[in-house]
Amino acid sequence: MEFELLATDPETGARAGLLHTDHGSIETPIFMPVGTVGSVKGVLQEQLTDQIKAQIILGNTYHLYLRPGTEILEEAGGLHRFMGWNRPILTDSGGYQVFSLSSNRKLKEEGAVFQSHIDGSRHLFTPENVMDIQRKIGADIVMAFDECTPYPCDYTYARQSMELTHRWLARCFQRFNETEPLYDYHQSLFPIVQGSVYPDLRRISAEFAAGMEAEGNAIGGLSVGEPEQDMYEMCELVCGILPKQKPRYLMGVGTPWNILECIGLGIDMFDCVMPTRNGRNGMLFTTEGVINIKNKKWANDFTPIDPGLINSTSSVYTRAYLRHLFAAGELLGLQLASLQNLSFYLHLVREARQHIIDGDFASWKRSQLSIVKQRL
Repeated sequence: MEFELLATDPETGARAGLLHTDHGSIETPIFMPVGTVGSVKGVLQEQLTDQIKAQIILGNTYHLYLRPGTEILEEAGGLHRFMGWNRPILTDSGGYQVFSLSSNRKLKEEGAVFQSHIDGSRHLFTPENVMDIQRKIGADIVMAFDECTPYPCDYTYARQSMELTHRWLARCFQRFNETEPLYDYHQSLFPIVQGSVYPDLRRISAEFAAGMEAEGNAIGGLSVGEPEQDMYEMCELVCGILPKQKPRYLMGVGTPWNILECIGLGIDMFDCVMPTRNGRNGMLFTTEGVINIKNKKWANDFTPIDPGLINSTSSVYTRAYLRHLFAAGELLGLQLASLQNLSFYLHLVREARQHIIDGDFASWKRSQLSIVKQRL
């Protein structure tokens, strides 16, 4: 994998780059739609490529391990072939899901014992078998196994958790380096920086991750309930330590304004379930602001869903029609809302990238923040 840094905004840390993988090149900054179980909910793969212009998607090790299972994925020739997707894929290690199952899991030095949310069966994730699982899934970019701390989190626990994550990280790299890809393309392993909202821990973790000399780095344990300003401060600190010539991935973030702010801090890659999850609940992110499409005010609004997204699904259907679909309980409404939000997120990062290249990202970002936050 190769990362080309093409431009840096003169007023901020924003970067425009190209990330080359064996399944294609990715223009950064980039947002990755979340396809947890090998499917972006309610969206066809053809829509991801043709309408949304997605360049890379995310799958989840925990969920894919439980269902359909690694045997089926390996027999299929990896997740790309299984789901009919020929562009890059990144897989999360499952660390966040183990964190979210805190009532049904036990952490120890060896790894994490957890109960399946499907049938209650017990499983063990270790740094070694998580690497093996991700080899079988076959993602282009795979994540190290870590512990994601909750918020709030006391300092002692945050430090112990970070140190455990670092020990697991070393084991991940050892296992990864002593194995080979199962399919005919390269895989890259990213470490994950932890440390909650404590600057000294984040500094230690960022330096440890940078020392692994990986092909890219990730920042985890944020957007878990902490104030937005704390998230921005941790990102700024970590981006000042991680190597400039490697891509930086902020995991699980976030709102359009979070993404704009963090692009300005030097983040290159993002993912979040918010566009599809909120879309299915009637919240639309648009070039004009945030819309609750279930509100009666849209019942006779025959303007396009998002006039700013020309040549897209959102310029064909009206707000009144989409509200009707939600009121009638039609599945098409959930699909159109998901398409709108994903299209907007990808549009936003494309625009950001162009303004970084043009050298006026900072002023453009300031103007956009007031727009994307407003409720219509």
